[in-house]
Amino acid sequence: MKKTLAILLSAVMMLGLLAGCGSKTTEQPSTSGTENTETAALNVGVFYYDYSDVYISSVRSSMDEQLKAMGVNYTNYDGAGNQAQQTDQINTAISNGANLLIVNIVETSSPDAAQNAVEAAKTAGIPIIFFNREVSDDVVNSYEKCAFVGTNAPEAGHMQGQMVGEYLLENYDTVDLNGDGVISYVMFKGQEGNAEAEARTQFGVEDANAVLTAAGKPELAYYNASATDKYLVDQGGKWSAQAANDYMATILPEYSEANGNMVELIICNNDGMAEGAVSALQGAGYNTGDGKTIPVFGVDATDSAKQLINEGKMTGTIKQDAEGMASTILNLVSSVQGGGNLMDNTSSFNVDEGVAKIRVPYATYTGE
Repeated sequence: MKKTLAILLSAVMMLGLLAGCGSKTTEQPSTSGTENTETAALNVGVFYYDYSDVYISSVRSSMDEQLKAMGVNYTNYDGAGNQAQQTDQINTAISNGANLLIVNIVETSSPDAAQNAVEAAKTAGIPIIFFNREVSDDVVNSYEKCAFVGTNAPEAGHMQGQMVGEYLLENYDTVDLNGDGVISYVMFKGQEGNAEAEARTQFGVEDANAVLTAAGKPELAYYNASATDKYLVDQGGKWSAQAANDYMATILPEYSEANGNMVELIICNNDGMAEGAVSALQGAGYNTGDGKTIPVFGVDATDSAKQLINEGKMTGTIKQDAEGMASTILNLVSSVQGGGNLMDNTSSFNVDEGVAKIRVPYATYTGE
């Protein structure tokens, strides 16, 4: 009898030990400016170049929602337009146990920052997904666990230029405020050295000119004929409404209808700058929804820009699909979550040849 009791007690103790060795769910500590979900196998660090960017805010909102639905633990980081800060955030996240990185890189004028992020991920043996802000093929190809999700940078410029040209042909005499037969324009460029900004700045004007000249109209004329660069740059690199508003506040007193040299068209690399330009025009009595409207075109199709277009205060934009961007990124995350590789389930996407880059398509938006 004693022997039987001893055996039973031993069995009970063994079961207790086995139960203690099972997995358990933990919750990552919350950090300032971050959001976390229930812990899952993945611990994802998501790095945004700047929370203040309107389009990026839309991507972040969609990404948060989808990550939560997947049950993935994640932490968001705001680079605030500072590459050194973002690099520190990436290194800290890896030290804190992040095992997948999603990076909207701050610095795009050279490949160094992106390559440093890849090297950090490679050293840790974890996947890294860049998005939205283009990184070079060499950076992506330097690590088998690296991918990029973005757009075809020239596509937005081509589509915007076509849209601008067609609009002008339909409304030429109305847009030509001083009746000189030439449309004067301002181009707002988000950032020097950024692939999207370079392509949009170039093709937004070139393609509009191609439409105009094919119809026998003269090319667009930059509002300041003496300027070497035919564009104005957000010197802070933030593609901001404030930068465009400040520029226009300086331009409008000199280039006005009263002086016979009014700016007649505004082309912007993103909707944030377009909204800033609209605000300045409204301060001068234009683009109020009634009366004279200076055509303003942007890129992104943010909710606020679409509202301005539907109210007749802005003319058109090129939709950069924030939800589509987020869902494409999360498709890669899902593959890793399932124990696979980043690019396992991407046959239905537009993938570049020879490099793990997925392109999310653009679309035009001129109102509902």
